Amino acid sequence: MPQFTSPRPMRLTTRKPRNPVVLPALKRQAGRHQDAKDAHALRQQARLELRRLLRDRFPDDSP
Repeated sequence: MPQFTSPRPMRLTTRKPRNPVVLPALKRQAGRHQDAKDAHALRQQARLELRRLLRDRFPDDSP
């Protein structure tokens, strides 16, 4: 025997009014961040390049 279910309301009531300014912010997605491995490789490459430049400019003549 089918069980009686009460009819659903036609219009759902929201708890509070929505802020129209917030809607575009909720739709926005962040851009893809740089991979940590790529950032590490770039820092390492820059560090080695700086070390080479300093070594060429100021040679170490210590005994």
